[in-house]
Amino acid sequence: MRNRVPAALLVAAGCAVAGCGPRHSDHAVIGVDAPVALADRPIHLTISGLAPHDTVEVGAAARDYQRGDWRSRAVFRADGHGTVDLYRARPQAGTYTGVDGMGLFWSMVPPSGNADDKVFLPLLTERQSAYDVQITVTAHGRRLAARTLIRQWRAGGVTHKSLTVAADKVDGDLFLPPPGQGRRPAVLLFGGSEGGNRGNLDAALLASHGYPALSLAYFGDPGLPAALQNIPLEYFAGAARLLAAQPGVDPAHVVARGYSRGTEAALLLGQLYPRLIHGVIVYAPSNRVNPGIGTGGEDVNAWTWHGRPLPQDVIPLDHVDGPLLAIAGTQDLLWDSRTLALQIMTELDHDHDRFPHQALIYPGSGHGVGTYPYLATGIRGLTATGALLEHGGTRAGDAAARAQGWPRTLAFLAAMGH
Repeated sequence: MRNRVPAALLVAAGCAVAGCGPRHSDHAVIGVDAPVALADRPIHLTISGLAPHDTVEVGAAARDYQRGDWRSRAVFRADGHGTVDLYRARPQAGTYTGVDGMGLFWSMVPPSGNADDKVFLPLLTERQSAYDVQITVTAHGRRLAARTLIRQWRAGGVTHKSLTVAADKVDGDLFLPPPGQGRRPAVLLFGGSEGGNRGNLDAALLASHGYPALSLAYFGDPGLPAALQNIPLEYFAGAARLLAAQPGVDPAHVVARGYSRGTEAALLLGQLYPRLIHGVIVYAPSNRVNPGIGTGGEDVNAWTWHGRPLPQDVIPLDHVDGPLLAIAGTQDLLWDSRTLALQIMTELDHDHDRFPHQALIYPGSGHGVGTYPYLATGIRGLTATGALLEHGGTRAGDAAARAQGWPRTLAFLAAMGH
């Protein structure tokens, strides 16, 4: 009889010659439900075609307006079918932790590697209506797949017009939805101590969702005051009237949306112009008039009305004639916007049972609690004077707040239209 070699010994001999261990992936397929989508829309990414249980790295890269490449990464272990579902998989390492289907987008870091005092800013919408994100899959030193996604700031048919003080008596960017959608609520939006016009991306997205929007500068731009001092509220009212007169705008549903120091102006507009402003949205709010910014200290006034400075005191809200939404984080280091938002609710509880008012408070978020989601931002910010301020919170906390708060803002506007 011939001697028979046990199968186990044959396998062992084969391993000695060819090598044994987990299979390595030699290709991958990047699946996405919306390769072209608005920048505020979450997308579903999956990686398939991998070797079962192989370890791979998924990366994302995008170029900002300074032509710097921001990048993120996450290391995953494929399941038994050779698939990684980014909405279900927890990364083993990378620029974010925890299960987060959009983590690769908000966790990007600049070339310097320090994202705490940086914000990813694509080209302005008048020059570029979308930006690209390249998704890559690598394993064992080899690139297995790459795919470019397009993130849009403006949907098809949205129009843009730059407004100037010389021609229009206001400085800003006006975005209008495609015609033929009927009259819709409109949003007048403005920022805080950073100055200039920083809300054009917000306005473009709002118009893409069907809401006419005017992003307004009120200091720090040509033709405007150099600092946040003695800003006339009549300037905002003029911008609101201009917006209300646009085609497709329902003039009975104009909303003032302010951020940080701009929340003072938004609340004051709702209080002093109830026939013009019919709803208010405030991010990281204050419920009082604070001093102006610049030389003069606390004696400098921020706002005027009919040529007179508005007192530095709590803003009354008894004349507000519409719904109000306040959004704040629990770790705001600039001021306690959580408490201030709740004080706004308490004030409205006394006088406005017929109008909905709500405070959304997000744990782990700071002064960067808003607005639209999925863009990489830091936890520090510059004022118009160049001061670097600690906003508080974490990048992950702010990202979660934006992902949850932005749909609530859109729902607020939708409810006004019914």
